[in-house]
Amino acid sequence: MQESTHPDPLGRPPVIEAGHDYSTVTGKISDIVLRQSAPKAWFFGFGVGFLLLMLLNLSISWLFVKGIGVWGVNVPVAWGFAIVNFVWWIGIGHAGTLISAILLILHQSWRTSINRFAEAMTLFAVACAGMFPLLHLGRPYFFYWLFPYPSTYDVWPQFRSPLVWDVFAVSTYATVSLLFWFVGLLPDLATLRDRAISRPVKMIYGALAMGWRGSARHWHRYQMAYLLLGGLATPLVVSVHTVVSFDFAVGVVPGWHTTIFPPYFVAGAIFSGFAMVLTLVIPARKWYHLEDVITMRHLDNMAKVMLATGLIVAYGYFMELYTSWYSGNIFEMFTSWNRAFGPYGYIYWILIFCNILSPQVLWSSKARTNVPLLFVVSLIINVGMWMERFMIVVVSLHRDFVPGAWGMYVPTFWDFATFAGTIGLFLSLLFLFVRGLPMISISELRELAPVGRTAEGGE
Repeated sequence: MQESTHPDPLGRPPVIEAGHDYSTVTGKISDIVLRQSAPKAWFFGFGVGFLLLMLLNLSISWLFVKGIGVWGVNVPVAWGFAIVNFVWWIGIGHAGTLISAILLILHQSWRTSINRFAEAMTLFAVACAGMFPLLHLGRPYFFYWLFPYPSTYDVWPQFRSPLVWDVFAVSTYATVSLLFWFVGLLPDLATLRDRAISRPVKMIYGALAMGWRGSARHWHRYQMAYLLLGGLATPLVVSVHTVVSFDFAVGVVPGWHTTIFPPYFVAGAIFSGFAMVLTLVIPARKWYHLEDVITMRHLDNMAKVMLATGLIVAYGYFMELYTSWYSGNIFEMFTSWNRAFGPYGYIYWILIFCNILSPQVLWSSKARTNVPLLFVVSLIINVGMWMERFMIVVVSLHRDFVPGAWGMYVPTFWDFATFAGTIGLFLSLLFLFVRGLPMISISELRELAPVGRTAEGGE
């Protein structure tokens, strides 16, 4: 038995609990990193992700050699898979910030078992998204022209360009998300440092823990910094995808020039982000036997948020149809008709099924607690949200004002290879994260656990 000797940050009296038993919250989560061998599913998943990552390297290398002509972009569809995938990945990254920051400020305790996983997912999704605008530049080695660097030639970026807005918004979002994630990791890194057996491992986690000892001063500053970063990250959930929506809304292309895009994009981002969290959490929960940590309550709450945001997305679809009809603008009305019945009409009906019809099963509590069904629905929503981005980008561009300029967009092998490669980058980073860092916040979970707290990690 071991008694906690450090003061509790919330002023609660010290308690007695078992030491380093696997049954404790600390042991159950930290041993996944320190003592357990990786399950076969981990090796399989990482192997698939690594192979796709190599495909990404090949695709980018070939792109640099031959130019963006290897993609299917043309006139009039100058934006193809690159911008579709950019918007899709940025949307996936929104759930992490929402779960971590907004639910933290709202004191929602159910975020604790999933926030660390979602935060890591945010960082990896932003890394995947950030490469597409750079690759799409055509001359990516001049990417720094988008920053207001001190130029002796007075060649400044065009601040009225949405591309410049994206650079500032996404870089700010990535920086704040990284800080928020790392600050939350500090107590857990100290826990891994104290429980590690190998000296090199102790040194690595000790360096990352930045001298954390769990004193009252450490806890006070940690909680203040964590809350401030949460407050800073909260408006980013709304602002980042609003700025991404401006890529389209400030244009004059029919189907883009609409004021509903900012809230519509934000709701869609949270919708797809929570779907991706469920897609990843459900297998991890099964492989690592975390059913008593990631409970049905967590899955049920995520399904409810997914249902609510899905209804907002459905409202956005209907409002687009209504406003195009009510405007009396023949170009807007034709765009709505073309989306449903034009050459890419099958895309529209697939996304209607995936994003509007399939989430309706979540009204049932039995469906929300049916893990296989929930996993299937989350996969369907991920596909549907990608189809939505394809419809917004490609279908709006391929037929606009002048019929003589109409054209079709056909993605090439390298379009699909680059997209699959970013999925490989995402999976590789995610599997390495699960193997090297606690996927669930130990320090926050111990505050909610029905057991006491130990001195490990300075608590």
